[in-house]
Amino acid sequence: MWWIAIIVIIVLFVILTYNSLVTKRNQVKNGWYQIDVQLKRRYDLIPNLVETVKGYAAHEKEIFEKVAEARSAALGAKSVSDAAKANNQLTETLKTLFAVAEAYPELKANENFLRLQEELAATENKIAFARQFYNDVTMVYNIAIQRFPSNIIAGIFGFKAEDFYQIPETEKEPVKVSF
Repeated sequence: MWWIAIIVIIVLFVILTYNSLVTKRNQVKNGWYQIDVQLKRRYDLIPNLVETVKGYAAHEKEIFEKVAEARSAALGAKSVSDAAKANNQLTETLKTLFAVAEAYPELKANENFLRLQEELAATENKIAFARQFYNDVTMVYNIAIQRFPSNIIAGIFGFKAEDFYQIPETEKEPVKVSF
């Protein structure tokens, strides 16, 4: 009779561990979807921003093309690492676009441009928060599937480690400030 109790305990352990891993995996997916929602918001703002800048800097065609290409690449990304690379490239092209805007005082004073710039800045903050949340839940999930004895259950049921959302090395460099 004692072996029945041991079997029941083992079955309960497997069920509880499996359900815990499913919950953690779904939190990772949710974290990615939260990034996706904010990126969609960003993608929707970019054409408006580009059109506003075009009105003042029409001869900066190359920059507008780069922004459009980066936006398309980001929209078409399929994996976390592809999305991270594409969105990092988009961030770089947006920095270039804003650098161009600096050369046009009338544009910097344009109410529509300022509003779009503020919305984009708020969206960038939301993206940063969503990335942090994603990486946090990814870490919890990855630890859960690597720890003993849940790693045995994870292996049996095919739970795989998820990729972290990583920023490029260039963004890790110290900010250069000059006066």
